Amino acid sequence: MILPSIIEAIGQTPLVELSRIREVLSLEGRLLAKCDYLNPGFSKKDRAARAVIEGARASGALMPGQTVVELTSGNMGTGLAITCGVLGHPFVAVMSEGNSEERARMMRALGAEVALVPQLPGSKPGEVSGGDLALVAEAAQAIADERGAFRADQFRLPENAMTHESGTAPEIWAQSGGRVTAFCDFIGSGGTLGGCARFFAGKPVRCYAVLPDRPDHPIQGGGYGMADLSHLAGVTLAGEETVSGPEAAEFARLLARWEGIFGGYSAGANLAAAVRLLQGPEAGGTVAFVVCDSGLKYLSTDLWGETCRTR
Repeated sequence: MILPSIIEAIGQTPLVELSRIREVLSLEGRLLAKCDYLNPGFSKKDRAARAVIEGARASGALMPGQTVVELTSGNMGTGLAITCGVLGHPFVAVMSEGNSEERARMMRALGAEVALVPQLPGSKPGEVSGGDLALVAEAAQAIADERGAFRADQFRLPENAMTHESGTAPEIWAQSGGRVTAFCDFIGSGGTLGGCARFFAGKPVRCYAVLPDRPDHPIQGGGYGMADLSHLAGVTLAGEETVSGPEAAEFARLLARWEGIFGGYSAGANLAAAVRLLQGPEAGGTVAFVVCDSGLKYLSTDLWGETCRTR
């Protein structure tokens, strides 16, 4: 089949059973990895980017040729750069200087203008805090106002969660043959977990939030808190799992070493949480999680600076 554009290749990513890790860790139950790092922009945010832009075009909120602006840790920005490029919209990505350089380079290569925002005094490169994100949000809104641009607000626009409710979760359910008993995801904008939880609410599937264990952490693209995330409003969760930065790195390396799945920090955090669930409340069940983005986006960080530990 020949596709009319690369955005038609977004979604329908593979669901892979992690039988080798199950054996290495002597787990009771099954681990299923939804490989969204295989989307065209190497992350799950391609789904939200396409949904937000197509929804805004359909409603008239985004006019032909109008500039699009959004804050990003790099993944939503890459998805927007691809979608906007295909559909004819200039795109400005606003990102903290604390995010990895690969992300900015990729967005520029895809035709985006990238505006980098300095971190707060005392912030550590590679660790973007909620305060850093607030500065990026302020800069993004200022640029949008100045240019009369459409703000592709991933934290507020409902299409973010809707695309996971209508796409990601049903794909996981169908690909697993309806055998999933739990789902977990690292919280960024909350769109993936919120959308999937709404779909799974009608199924015997318990959903868990994955969070960093401390404010300063290297898991880029999330950990900003759950209190004000509109995509999680009204969503019932079975619980939360906290993961440390070193733990997320260890499990990302485990995923690469034993399964050949080259994910980033958040994929490691999700795997760590899924393993913990199988060792605890979900013992004997089938836990699914998303490989949120590619390890290629972290080559300049210390994620791949050590040999993967096999425990």
